[in-house]
Parts: sequence; structure tokens; C-alpha cells
Amino acid sequence: MKKLDWYILKRFLTTFFFMLMVIMLIAVVFDVSEKIDDFFKNSAPLSKILFDYYLNFVLYFSTLLSPLLIFISVIFFTSKLASNTEIVAVLAAGVSFQRMLLPYFIGATLLAGSALFLNHWLVPHANVTRLEFEEAYLRSPYRNYDRNIHRQVEPEKFVYFESYNAAKDIGYKFAYEVWEEGILRSKIIGDYARWDSLEQKWLVKNYQIRRYEGDEEFLEKGTDYLQSFNFTPADFERRIDSHTQAMDYAQLTAFINKSKDEGSEYVSYYKLELYNRTALPFSTYILTLIGVAVSSRKVRGGLGLHLAFGILIVFAFIMSMKVSAVYATNAGADPLLATWIPNIMFGVLAAYLYRVAPK
Repeated sequence: MKKLDWYILKRFLTTFFFMLMVIMLIAVVFDVSEKIDDFFKNSAPLSKILFDYYLNFVLYFSTLLSPLLIFISVIFFTSKLASNTEIVAVLAAGVSFQRMLLPYFIGATLLAGSALFLNHWLVPHANVTRLEFEEAYLRSPYRNYDRNIHRQVEPEKFVYFESYNAAKDIGYKFAYEVWEEGILRSKIIGDYARWDSLEQKWLVKNYQIRRYEGDEEFLEKGTDYLQSFNFTPADFERRIDSHTQAMDYAQLTAFINKSKDEGSEYVSYYKLELYNRTALPFSTYILTLIGVAVSSRKVRGGLGLHLAFGILIVFAFIMSMKVSAVYATNAGADPLLATWIPNIMFGVLAAYLYRVAPK
């Protein structure tokens, strides 16, 4: 690498980390002001606030916001280079625009590679601690308000609750069905099923068990039926938006496969979470190219105009992410395609801006 490469790379990384530090400091200040009453009300220890919550809070949001902050950083320091006529001097010295992009993409690769590792492995484990703190000191106890809960817990095995009380681990109007090649083989129903934490089994009250063998039906009735099933209270107590954040790549992949077998309605959401962990770091390259192409031209208005245009692109990028996510979860679109639609759209924009950029 030449001195020019080191110079641009140093400006790139120092600007990014400075902006990241400022944004995270502002975020922490606002978060403290919002949650300080809850900290005192629930007697949260200072050490847990600092190390269990805010340390992992900063790690999570730093990784989440890094592609957009990288984009703003590129625009900020490249615009200053352009306003100081440094880019004109570089191009006039015979350095091609493509060659000038090299240190930008080296920096983007370092940051995108770090984000991939953080997204898939480190941040999920850090989120475990952060979310446990939130459950203990910030959130009200979880209540499952779903009605007519019907899930496939294994291939050809289904559980049904009319409603479920997560605080008491009780599911009302319980039913459990076992099928074989499309034929119902057995069905258990009861007034309710309560989790017995000592026995680690379900206690079904006022139960009926129907078994079907050929054309014959066998009926068994009783008051108490203590039995282990292949589901636990944890399957009905999860906050959908939280527990996937606490799974690393291997855990989330296995969970998605399990959810498919169970017939979960949230599989698309889980896939979006998994695919976003790769698509968002990859967007670093696209946003870096857009940032350089936009801000490398010396124009009247300089930094202010470049930043205004950059912020407009950031909002458009975030909006496209939200729209594509809704498209996947509500319209049945392929989650993989929906996740990459923003990158495809802005990749086309990046190619156009690169083509018209000053060479």
C-alpha cells in the first residue's frame, strides 16, 4: 500500500470510529434518561447496569448501525478531501478513480468482516446478558395473548391451546394429536394442561384419550394425566422479537429447521433475522461506493450538500429494508430475496453514480 492508501484508510477508519463513539454516547444518554426511573424502581445494581446492560447495548447497536455510519463517514471525510482539492490533485497526478477506491474498499472489507463475525457469533451471546437484564429490571412479565394456539411440535404431532397463561404455565382447552400418514392415530383432550416443574411433565386435568386402530376406537377417561410431551412452557413464553437476537448462527439455523417442523407461523421472521446478519454487512460495500461517488465532486455547498444527500439516501435505504421485511412477513415473499432487495436496488444506484463520478 502507498502513502495515499494509508492516508485515505486512516481518515476513513478514524472518522468512522469517532462518529460511532459520538452516536453511541448520545444513544446511551437518551436511554439512561428514559430508563433511570426503572433502574431505581427495580433496584438495579450499578455494575449490572454498566456491564450487563450498557456494554452489550453499545455492542448491539454499534453493529446494527455500522453500515449507515460507515456511509456517513465516507461522505464526511471524502467531501472534505474534495473541498480541499485533494481529490483533484490525486486524479491530476495520474491516479485513476478506480485505483483511488482501493483504500476505501480495504476499510469496508475490514469493517464488513468484523460486522459479519459480530452479527453471527459475538453479538447474539452478548444479547443473552442484555435481554436477561431487561427481563429482570425493565420489562413487565411476559403475557401470551395469542388465542387458538395450534402448533406442530414434531412431524405429525400437534398441540392445541385455546389460550395460554405464561405466568402460571397453564394452557386451557388442551388437545394433543398424533397422526400417521394422514390418519389420526390418537388424541388427548383436557380442560387444561399445567406444567409440573418438579416432575418436568404436563398434568392434564379431566382428560380423555382416544386411540384409533383400524375401524376400532378406544376411549380412556380420568381426572389427572401426568405425561411428558415434546414441548415445554418455554415454547409459549418467548418474546418473538427478543429470543432470536440471542441465538448465534448455528443456534438460529437449528431453530429455523425446528420451527419448520413445528409449522410455526414465524419462520419467515426468523429467516429475515438470519439473512439480515449477512446482507447488512455486505451493504457496506454498496454504501461506500455510493458515498465516494457522491462526495468526490467539488460542488457549491460542499459538505452540507453532500451530507444532506447522504442522509436522504440513508432514510431511503432504511425504508426499503422495512418495506421488504413487511413484504416477506405479510405477503409471503421469499425472505432471502426480500432481505437482499435493498442491496440490489442500491447496488444499481451505486453502479450509476460510479459511472457518472468524476474520473
